Amino acid sequence: MFCAKVRRMSIEMIPFDAAEPLLRWADLCAALRAGHDLPRAEIADSFLYRGQDTMLTRTAWIDGLGMAVKTATIFPANTARGQASINGAVNLYDDRDGRLQAIIDFHLVTKWKTAGDSLLAATLLARPDSRCILIVGAGTQARALREAYGSAFADARFMVWNRTPEKAEEMAAAYPDTLVASDLETAARLADIITVATMSRQPLIRGEWLQPGQHLDLIGAYRPDMREADDAALSRARIFVDSRESVLEHIGELKDPIARGIIGPEDVVADFHDIASGRFARQSRDEITLFKNGGGAHLDLMTSRYILDAWQAR
Repeated sequence: MFCAKVRRMSIEMIPFDAAEPLLRWADLCAALRAGHDLPRAEIADSFLYRGQDTMLTRTAWIDGLGMAVKTATIFPANTARGQASINGAVNLYDDRDGRLQAIIDFHLVTKWKTAGDSLLAATLLARPDSRCILIVGAGTQARALREAYGSAFADARFMVWNRTPEKAEEMAAAYPDTLVASDLETAARLADIITVATMSRQPLIRGEWLQPGQHLDLIGAYRPDMREADDAALSRARIFVDSRESVLEHIGELKDPIARGIIGPEDVVADFHDIASGRFARQSRDEITLFKNGGGAHLDLMTSRYILDAWQAR
């Protein structure tokens, strides 16, 4: 009887290559905004460490949207072996009866969730007339950012900086209107938007470089011992996050300076649940805005639901 029931279950298996052409960045941003109009997610994160390696399991349940479980393994040394440094799986469950609805390609969810998270923030915090965007990092996620930001800032020109210049050159060659930046400080001072997607444990962006009106988007630091911007950058900017629950207690970008008294939790102006109230917004043309992309499981859930909807409507 159990086997018969299992055979009758309809579980969507959603692969990367077949699903990605169905997705649109603007539609994802709309889905993320709509998801934050629902009750606040119940989330739980589990982090396991072995040296530089990490196993991260994130779960979320949003009443009216469903449940998602995403497990990621991050092995930085894989890059030198020619293997992906991040792997995992995403399961999406129905809110009404708890059944497994879809197993979605991990890399598809991660790409669209992570870049869409930052893109939604940038559409609300960056100046609409931003014309110069610096991408720090040249990995897989940096390329997703190039696509996402390019969709919303169609007239912008892009620069890419990477510790290994050859990777920056490869990325620049793959996209029009993208130049290699040889000096990070010079490029950061010129940019209207700086988006950082690295695995750095030491700050790369210094507050003294920041200019009035810039928007700084920090993505890569996901462990307590990781930073992409220094204390001065946080002190100079108005700080926003995607989720206070996901960021403040787990991620070094804010956890570290809060613990040392450089900033306080009250310095976080808003998260995505404050969009409807108007608090998640730039106040003036000259202020510096900083967004920490924590990428919580609730965003994986919202993104997975958007992907499943697009898949079923194909």
